[in-house]
Amino acid sequence: MKQTLLLVFGILLLQGCQSLPPAEDEIDGDTVFVSANHCLNEYLDDLEKVHYGPCLKVIAINGNEPAVREDGFIELPAATALTIGVSCVYRHADGSPIPATMENVDFAVSKNTFAKAGQRWYLHAHKQARRVVGCEPTLSRSVYPTNDTD
Repeated sequence: MKQTLLLVFGILLLQGCQSLPPAEDEIDGDTVFVSANHCLNEYLDDLEKVHYGPCLKVIAINGNEPAVREDGFIELPAATALTIGVSCVYRHADGSPIPATMENVDFAVSKNTFAKAGQRWYLHAHKQARRVVGCEPTLSRSVYPTNDTD
């Protein structure tokens, strides 16, 4: 009985492993991943609340609408110069967008920007979540703002 249970468990384990999605390593070796949407937030310790910063959405790659993967990333060729069109919008205290603040800009990428394939990148609307205006895209490997606001 014990051996039968172990055999059944082993078969189920093997079948489960075979049904896993492919690893990212199987993606084309000349590809990087850029977040299609990203919003900045900053936790305010003194107020014990989250400040909702600006959001950025990729709207074009070299003038064409990007294909967004299920995981929310866009595949781009590594070591290639291109232009990423983005749209930025600021948010109210409840996190809802402020339409009057929407701004579109182009973000230039040189062939040296994405030198290493396979990496995930995030485009932020700005370097920090608070006390900023306008759409000044910043590229980062982190989901967090480049600068904390004083």
